[in-house]
Amino acid sequence: MESNFFDSDSFFIDEKVNMFKFENEYKVYNDKGQLTGAVKQKLTTGQKLLRLALNKNMLPFLLEIQNADGKVEASISRGWTFFMSKITVKDGHGQTVGFIKQKFKLLKPTFKILDASEVLVAEIKGDWKAWNFQIIDSKGAQIGAVSKKWAGAAKEFFTSADKYNVTINPEYADKKNKIAILSGAITIDMVLKESK
Repeated sequence: MESNFFDSDSFFIDEKVNMFKFENEYKVYNDKGQLTGAVKQKLTTGQKLLRLALNKNMLPFLLEIQNADGKVEASISRGWTFFMSKITVKDGHGQTVGFIKQKFKLLKPTFKILDASEVLVAEIKGDWKAWNFQIIDSKGAQIGAVSKKWAGAAKEFFTSADKYNVTINPEYADKKNKIAILSGAITIDMVLKESK
């Protein structure tokens, strides 16, 4: 079976600051500091103009998760929204693998990860201010984390505040749900920024 971006269990996300900040872009590294991919926001010219006039948390967005060769491994997208949004997660072939539903409670957002049949498979919840999130499965067990804290070999590569680490339990075996869960976790910073 071919190696896949989502076969990894640890991802280091590094925001690439763009001068005009229309389209967000993040680089993705493994725990050895090697570049494994990117998360890129795709905007049409019309959307760029609308962002100047409208509140961006109402606007549609599309984020692509790409491997190191630029091949799309997954995408997450949202249509127009006026309240809590439902975000669609698709795999690299354009098949829907799940949904993300946001719930906000002060500075403690919760992201519910649903499978393609809209059954809850995981939740990402935690403290936005401390940038500390747990990934909990539908039975209440912690299967991963999103954090700005890391140890070991990766520590020397990642020191500044605009970087974070996503980990998932290596024993987590459900491939489709793993794509949905990791897509939600990897893009959490972008989704939170788009929702502000």
